[in-house]
Amino acid sequence: MNRKDFLKTLAILPAIGATMKIQELSNLTREFGNTAKMPVLFLGHGSPMNAIEENEFVTGFRKVGKEITRPSAILVISAHWETPGTYVTAMQQPRTIHDFGGFPKALFDVQYPAPGSPTLAKETQQLITHTKVELDEKWGLDHGAWSVIKHLYPDADVPVIQMSLDYRQSAQWHYDLAKQLAALRRKGVLIVGSGNMVHNLGKVEWRRLSETFGYDWALEASEKMKNSIRTGDHQPLIQFRSQGKAFDLAIPTPEHYLPLLYTLALQEKGEEVALFNDLAVAGALTMTSVKIG
Repeated sequence: MNRKDFLKTLAILPAIGATMKIQELSNLTREFGNTAKMPVLFLGHGSPMNAIEENEFVTGFRKVGKEITRPSAILVISAHWETPGTYVTAMQQPRTIHDFGGFPKALFDVQYPAPGSPTLAKETQQLITHTKVELDEKWGLDHGAWSVIKHLYPDADVPVIQMSLDYRQSAQWHYDLAKQLAALRRKGVLIVGSGNMVHNLGKVEWRRLSETFGYDWALEASEKMKNSIRTGDHQPLIQFRSQGKAFDLAIPTPEHYLPLLYTLALQEKGEEVALFNDLAVAGALTMTSVKIG
């Protein structure tokens, strides 16, 4: 190629790039077009055994799955994927990750072969300006995602992607990031935070794991959290390290709590909030789940 032809090629490259960008955005719009606003969920996932047991919490998950409009895809923020930075899974077929130990073989045998959605991953990446978002091809679906989603959609026929928690960042940072996901609610995407509001494994009564009871501090923290959720006053929940000893015991580490803030950040003015599965188990865990919208 001579110099003249080379310069002509350089001149048309921006136009080609713009055309490709328009085509890419057109594909995104076609796959995730405007819809009625989807609800947002926070699911208290508790023990991985909830994936295979029949109990009142599983019944609650199934009930909410039947109540809401079937989504075009699901975006999960799980307590079990912490990273330095923010990532979204972008593979066509995410693997089922058994990220736990000491449980029966039947639990390890569970597979949840829901498809992924590279298209949704890219749209999520483009929506977020709060931080750089990387596309991930290695993770998959951890038990914070599949152990509860399998009860909402047992046929594994709704695409699922996950977004990681940047463990270096503050609660306010995560809350602000979550707000940038709002547009997905009007594109048929169900956004799910998965964790536990009260989660202190160091104080769990392991021999009473199936019993519904809570220590005084767990119940105190839970009631304060639920009051803030019901009134829409999110600041005490964002500033959870300033709420006293009960909160410190309830949230010794933040990874199971932060998905709640992702859900609450997406609440719009006037939207109804409903609590379900609202019980403490084994003294130091709460299964409380939240539906917004």
